[in-house]
Amino acid sequence: MSMSEELVKAIVELDEGKAVELARKRLEVEDPLNILNDLTKAANIIGEKYEKGEFFIADLVMAGEILKAVSDMAREKLKALGKRREVIGRFVIGTVEGDIHDIGKNIVITMAEAAGFEVIDLGVDVPPQKFVDAIKQYNPDIVGMSGLLTLAIDSMKKTVDAIKEAGLRDKVKIIIGGGRVDKYACEYVGADAWTNSAAEGVKIMLKWIEDKKMR
Repeated sequence: MSMSEELVKAIVELDEGKAVELARKRLEVEDPLNILNDLTKAANIIGEKYEKGEFFIADLVMAGEILKAVSDMAREKLKALGKRREVIGRFVIGTVEGDIHDIGKNIVITMAEAAGFEVIDLGVDVPPQKFVDAIKQYNPDIVGMSGLLTLAIDSMKKTVDAIKEAGLRDKVKIIIGGGRVDKYACEYVGADAWTNSAAEGVKIMLKWIEDKKMR
């Protein structure tokens, strides 16, 4: 088994100690981009396992922590070498106003970064105007709104309405996620997609980026 396969296996098996140690050894002799590409492979496998019911939320949280730890190591080495990873798309995300839950948001961020997105994290309890300002400032391809509470649905709608009023709705795809979202909430909010799975959300986002490149 190659070092690359070993790293992917360690991450998928949620063995943080082994994954970090393997990454540390490889970063001494390898291009950090190889490590980041392996994170993408691991994130895809983790997503598939979640969809099959082989992984649960607690597994995703653990996987997210490992992906972030290894990703931070690789990014630090990239920075030291003066290199940059090719970014496939820009993604602004935040937990909407009135909600301070961020576990789901943080899992999405880690998996999106592993997939190659540049992520701008607006944090939690984010008012609609902050999303609007972020779209103007960062020109993202996709905006993600997260929220665990029922009240988050109305906050998501207010945020989408604010984006429309600012004349920015056609510039971005919008995906919502969280414990209370479903297809009805998606229609009510006016988003383009919804998900309760970080892995599925990243898959949707990758498809949007692919479609955008085909235009």
